[in-house]
Amino acid sequence: MSAKSRTARLSPGAASAHAARFAALADPDRLRLLHALAMETGGLTSGALVEVLGIAPTAVEEHVDVLASAGLVTRSPEGLVRVAREGRWSFPNPVDTTLGLLEVPLGTPAAPVAAGVRLRAMEPGDLERVRQIYAEGIATGDATFETRVPDAGALEDKWLRGHRWVAEADGEVAGWAAAAPASGRPVYAGVVETSVYVAEKARGLGVARALLRHQVAEADRGGLWTLRTSIFPENRASLTLHRAAGFRTLGVLERVGEHHGTWRDIVTMERRRGR
Repeated sequence: MSAKSRTARLSPGAASAHAARFAALADPDRLRLLHALAMETGGLTSGALVEVLGIAPTAVEEHVDVLASAGLVTRSPEGLVRVAREGRWSFPNPVDTTLGLLEVPLGTPAAPVAAGVRLRAMEPGDLERVRQIYAEGIATGDATFETRVPDAGALEDKWLRGHRWVAEADGEVAGWAAAAPASGRPVYAGVVETSVYVAEKARGLGVARALLRHQVAEADRGGLWTLRTSIFPENRASLTLHRAAGFRTLGVLERVGEHHGTWRDIVTMERRRGR
C-alpha cells in the first residue's frame, strides 16, 4: 500500500477505555506483581505473592483484581494466579498510540467488494501490469525500500503459488496482492510476508481493502497460519487497512535501512489464523 490518509480521531469513550487498560500498569507494586507472575510459568498463590512482594494481602488481592479486569492475569479455581496467555497479545500496544491506530477496531467485519471490482488469481500475463503498479507504489516513497521493480522472473520465484491475486476494475488490473515465504525452514511453512499494491488511479476505491480481505480468507483456506507485513510508519493508510483486516502491531524496528539518504523505521504487523 502506498496511499496516505487521515486516521480517525480517538473518541472520548475509546480514549477512556484504553486509558483504563494502560492504567492497570500504572502502580509500581502492580507491575512488580505482574513481573513476578511472568517469571513463574506455573503461577503463584496470593500468599506466595505477599511473600515475594512484601506487601499486604489486601493490596495483593486488589492488584490481582485490577490486572484480571484488564485481561492480563487469570485466577484458577485452586487459587493460582497466572499471566493470561491471551493478554500477551490482546493488550493495547503502546506503539499504536503513536501511530494513530487505537480508534481502528482490530479485525472489523468484512465489507462487500466494491462495485465494479473483480478479484481473481494472478496469471502470468498479468505480470507486466503488476510490475507497473509496483513501480507506482515505489514512486510514492512510502511503500517499500525497493527503488526499482524486480523483473517478472524474480517475482514468479519469490511469490507463493496459490497466494497471488489481482483486482480488476474497468477492465484492467487495478491492484495486486501476493505472499512470499518468510523462511525456508519447514517449521515456518505457514508463515508468509504479504504485499498489497494499488494503481494510482484506483486508490480510494476500496480495491486494497478487497484484495487484503481476499488474501486473508484464502490464506486461512490454504493452511497459512501467520501473515506478516512491514510498513513505513508514515504510511498510515496501509497501517489502518491492515489493522482493520486483523493485523496487530508487533512493534517498530528502528533505522532498518537507508532509503533515499534517510534511515527509515518500519512497523511490523501480523495476522494469526483464528484470531
